[in-house]
Amino acid sequence: MTALPQQAPAEDDAVRSGDPLPRPRGLAGIIGAVDDRVDSWFEPLRGSPTFDSAAKVITGLGDHGLMWAATTAWRARRTGPERARAVRALAIAGVESNLVNTGLKALVGRSRPDRTSLTVAEGGVPVREPKTSSFPSGHTLAAFCAATVMSQRGDARGNALLFTSASLVGLSRLHLRAHYASDVVGGAAIGMAIGLIGRRLL
Repeated sequence: MTALPQQAPAEDDAVRSGDPLPRPRGLAGIIGAVDDRVDSWFEPLRGSPTFDSAAKVITGLGDHGLMWAATTAWRARRTGPERARAVRALAIAGVESNLVNTGLKALVGRSRPDRTSLTVAEGGVPVREPKTSSFPSGHTLAAFCAATVMSQRGDARGNALLFTSASLVGLSRLHLRAHYASDVVGGAAIGMAIGLIGRRLL
């Protein structure tokens, strides 16, 4: 008698049908759903030369603290204690954000968003390809840390400019799909937290 071939174990329906794997349950699932929803808001804007170029420029200014060096120059335009305070603020923000960002990225090790389907207009300011952990957004962390340290009581306009600039940095990272929304929100929160610590050192 010929033995019947053994039936291979049934594959998961999602894998067999080619559908994406089910989303994790619990908090991870909620965060993932929010990340996807926020990313979908940017999708209609991607491919537009205006929005794509703006995102590239803003992200470029956020690289290596260029935006915050310019902000320091603006804050230090007058001689005296204000100039010295602005220089100290930049140094503190730079050291704090770099140490915390490097440590958290090494600890978390979150993969970056899938950019294979990303449609962004070519040309304009070149953008570095992200290679480190996705969480937290280093650009956003540094931006909000610098804005918090450099903010001053009684300077509503200047503070609004600082935090608007920091918010634009975070939005540019989402537009370019360099990060998930949770990376940017986390980076902003951590940046402000260590920025408040840095203000005590001024």
